[in-house]
Amino acid sequence: MSPVRRCSRTACGRPAVATLTYVYADSTAVLGPLATYAEPHCYDLCAEHSERLTAPRGWEVVRLAIDAASSRPSGDDLEALANAVREAARTPRQEPSAGAASPDSPGGPAGRDTDPMEVARRGHLRVLRSPES
Repeated sequence: MSPVRRCSRTACGRPAVATLTYVYADSTAVLGPLATYAEPHCYDLCAEHSERLTAPRGWEVVRLAIDAASSRPSGDDLEALANAVREAARTPRQEPSAGAASPDSPGGPAGRDTDPMEVARRGHLRVLRSPES
């Protein structure tokens, strides 16, 4: 079981229920359901701070419906996860040739940085390699 994520506001230790993201190009703050995993440029907020949220003058706040029941995985989420795991298991791993960049190293496939524990990705789902493998 993963630890409970806490509110990002200083000195607030309450559990997070919503995620705040800024869209700077549109001068918009988007407040929606708690994200599946913590993102570096998003802020998790507790119920009190998400209700009191205001944006700078000239900015718009978009509030997406936050449903307490949506914090639990749905059947569709679990099916998508199972399909992603099956697909990753079917995909044969290619061994890097001598002198070629490893898929686990920066500059690996398509020259992008990847997490060394990440084996495959489909949309917002990630398949992670076991630390001992």
